[in-house]
Amino acid sequence: MIYTKIMGTGSYVPSKVLTNEDLKRYVETSDEWIQSRTGIKERHIVTEEGTTDLAYEASIKAIEDAGINKDDIDLVVVATVTPDNYFPGVSNLLQARLGLKEIMTFDINAACSGFIYALNVADKMIKSGAYNNALVVGAETLTRLTDWRDRNTCVLFGDAAGAMIVSKSEENKIQDIICGSRGDVDDLLISKNIKIKDPEVNEVSKQDHIHMKGAEVFKFATRILPKTVNELLDRNNITLDDLDYMVAHQANERIISKAAKDLKFGMDKMFLNIHKYGNTSSASVPLAIDEAIKTNVLKKGDKFITVAFGGGLTWGGALIEL
Repeated sequence: MIYTKIMGTGSYVPSKVLTNEDLKRYVETSDEWIQSRTGIKERHIVTEEGTTDLAYEASIKAIEDAGINKDDIDLVVVATVTPDNYFPGVSNLLQARLGLKEIMTFDINAACSGFIYALNVADKMIKSGAYNNALVVGAETLTRLTDWRDRNTCVLFGDAAGAMIVSKSEENKIQDIICGSRGDVDDLLISKNIKIKDPEVNEVSKQDHIHMKGAEVFKFATRILPKTVNELLDRNNITLDDLDYMVAHQANERIISKAAKDLKFGMDKMFLNIHKYGNTSSASVPLAIDEAIKTNVLKKGDKFITVAFGGGLTWGGALIEL
């Protein structure tokens, strides 16, 4: 039987910090208004770096943490909704930047659930016996899609990357992963593609911003988060008491606290770093896991659930033992 485990983690955020006070220059808001509704105090934003740059820095740290030879990596999966180009993908450019062999690499778009989707794919590809060591990355430069005049969305997002080395194991460490989707036909959370071009005019294409119906997304998130957790518990015949921690997608502190209350799971066991980074979409989960490990919140032998939800609408969860 082939199992999988986490060998190493890494993360990276741009150096420029945008505080709630800074946002007052662009939109009518306040630190109190933002913190009370989201739990966010600041976020990191790119100035000159691209998504591949962030992914590279996080990957280098994960590779070093794992103590793995780069030549032993035989799969790269990158989750992102903000690639530097339509093509080539971030994974392709990351492979070249890291100097990896000519291996299989590809990008996944599942919005904020993207990293767990990518982890699920890599996990199953390794368990099939076809691959041995995967570099799994969530990287975003969401602020390139941010409308800095829309206070309902611009206060939320930040830029970051998180990476993980997942490898074949004789021990069952990545114990279960589930993912799901419900087509967002109501455009609750969307950034539209560029318009179809008339060849007679050939006007310059303009990229759309993020649009979100916050109240509806909140309802979806607070429903799907506990549902996903309970499904993982039921499938694996365990209870919340068997968990040492939970690492949820850092979208909104109110969503996390509402889910914890509904689950009857203490907030003291819910990892939070949203106040420093905001919502970093697919980078959120690996960034939080890496920080939890590096700060000794999560320790070797700990069992935890990580769970995410996002545009699509998508969701995912994983039961992991370090």
